[in-house]
Amino acid sequence: MIGIVSYGSYIPRCRIPIADIARAWKKDGEEVVRSLGLTDKSVPAFDEDAATIAIEAALSCFTPFHGDPTDVDVLFVGSESHPYAVNPTSTIVGELLGLGNTYLAADLEFACKAGTAAMQAIAGLVAAGHAKYGLAIGADTAQGKPHDFLEYTAAAGGAAFLLGSEHVAARLLGDTSYSSDTPDFWRRDGMRYPSHAGRFTGEPAYYSHVLGAAGRLLEMTGTTASDYDYCIFHMPNGKFPREVAKRLGFSREQLQPSLLVDHIGNAYSATTMLALAAVLDIARPNQKIFMVSYGSGAGSDAFVWETTSELKKIQQVRAKNTLLVADAIRNKAYVDYVQFLKLTHKL
Repeated sequence: MIGIVSYGSYIPRCRIPIADIARAWKKDGEEVVRSLGLTDKSVPAFDEDAATIAIEAALSCFTPFHGDPTDVDVLFVGSESHPYAVNPTSTIVGELLGLGNTYLAADLEFACKAGTAAMQAIAGLVAAGHAKYGLAIGADTAQGKPHDFLEYTAAAGGAAFLLGSEHVAARLLGDTSYSSDTPDFWRRDGMRYPSHAGRFTGEPAYYSHVLGAAGRLLEMTGTTASDYDYCIFHMPNGKFPREVAKRLGFSREQLQPSLLVDHIGNAYSATTMLALAAVLDIARPNQKIFMVSYGSGAGSDAFVWETTSELKKIQQVRAKNTLLVADAIRNKAYVDYVQFLKLTHKL
């Protein structure tokens, strides 16, 4: 039985209201909020980056873990905002976590699905007997050019999942991927901000890949939407996940616990993983979770998870020793948008 042994999450306290961004550029704040379907976005503090966020998420993950950090054989960090172009984030994180020197480290990039790609790869290594435990992290401080459409949703956050075959809290029942060369979003080397193809990111990119991966996994597992207690879909904005859930036959009740985008925006590689952490924080044993990530360029990873009685133990430890995802969302401090642009040298 391969699955999630422990998990952790981290959302920076700093938030910017979406309406404030709109008003700074002489736009109707209420209209922008309605259009995107979110109210705030999380942003990193001046001393935070994808590496520090990854470490915070990993420390949260290790809190309920029964073993030792040196038991981890693999560490993959997925991000679109690695602090260094040449120098791995994974070894920085591994060093500070005390993993020793005998672990496989790698940085992964695939827009917003780099973290779930890490989960898939580690699950395969564990299943093949090449690793006892593997740590998959999705962490980002998403970038958007000031006054660009992306800026309204680009957020920050991190999630970490320890996968193994002992004390499994959510077992992996099935997974698949759907990929194509669909460049709806890109950033060339040396450019500070990404570019995007606007409306092209909808039907031919997001919907095509999420629906493709979801349909394939439903067929592989012989299941339908009604067989699941929860569903999770990548959230570039508030509308896309709601629409794709509707098309697949999932209900509002199945989707609602995962809709973090409404409160923190799109934390890129961390988004789908943070949503999974939020669902696991409230799920009961023997419940099924359907999850599909999305990364521009483009691809989707789809998973079916089933919780076990081990999940209760993790929930109890997290409740006592760390912030649950819902608590982290409420634990916020608003920062001035224009001042934030100046401190981050965007103006």
